Amino acid sequence: MKIAVISDIHGNVLALEAVIADLKTEAPDLIVNLGDCVSGPLWPEETAAILRETDWPTVRGNHDRFVLDDPIEKMGPTDAFAAERLSQESLDWLQTTQPTIRLEDDIFLCHGTPDNDDRYLSEKVEGPKGHLPDEDTLLRDLKGETSPIVCCGHTHIPRLIRLQETGQIVLNPGSVGLPSYEDDHPLRHVMETGSPHARYALMTNNGGAWNFQHKMLSYDWDAASQAALENGRPGWARALKHGFYGPLS
Repeated sequence: MKIAVISDIHGNVLALEAVIADLKTEAPDLIVNLGDCVSGPLWPEETAAILRETDWPTVRGNHDRFVLDDPIEKMGPTDAFAAERLSQESLDWLQTTQPTIRLEDDIFLCHGTPDNDDRYLSEKVEGPKGHLPDEDTLLRDLKGETSPIVCCGHTHIPRLIRLQETGQIVLNPGSVGLPSYEDDHPLRHVMETGSPHARYALMTNNGGAWNFQHKMLSYDWDAASQAALENGRPGWARALKHGFYGPLS
């Protein structure tokens, strides 16, 4: 059994197309999507049009929820850009996404933590950048979820963590479409991968033992960066081109 795990496309259709091309080579048995599909100053409708044609189990990310539920006048520019450009068909598809998904008893899918799509699981923020959380923090944030494998997104940082106390695996595939960003929740910080590659992960069950692989793919990130710049988002443009957001000021 081979499962591909993707997350945080953020409307970057060029990065998504690169991942889909690679998936044709990898030929997984199942592809799952951990959310934040369309929000971003890039190609939200083009991205949604591709995702509508898939049958991928898809979790609703926090930005998917913002696009669906918040009035446009109260949205930030990233979500408003997407909301103003999505067709009704794409909005209807986005409504079909689920807060969490359980794949049998072994694998649990969420965007942030099991009970909060806007909280990090695989990163902890205590300063200007995130870092690997300690085991006690992870166990607390799992909120009693006991699945052997928990897949999460939201941070955009690839992680594979094994908890010593429970033997559980926490897998974050990283972001398909946005390798770095700045946020002010829970305090002002940046997340940076340090390269512009599109990212996703593979899980392969070999006789009951799961093996994991993080994949990093080239695509035309210069074109994505230029699109963000043309749409008035220089921070996104730098992040897409370099994988760094830039120093906090």
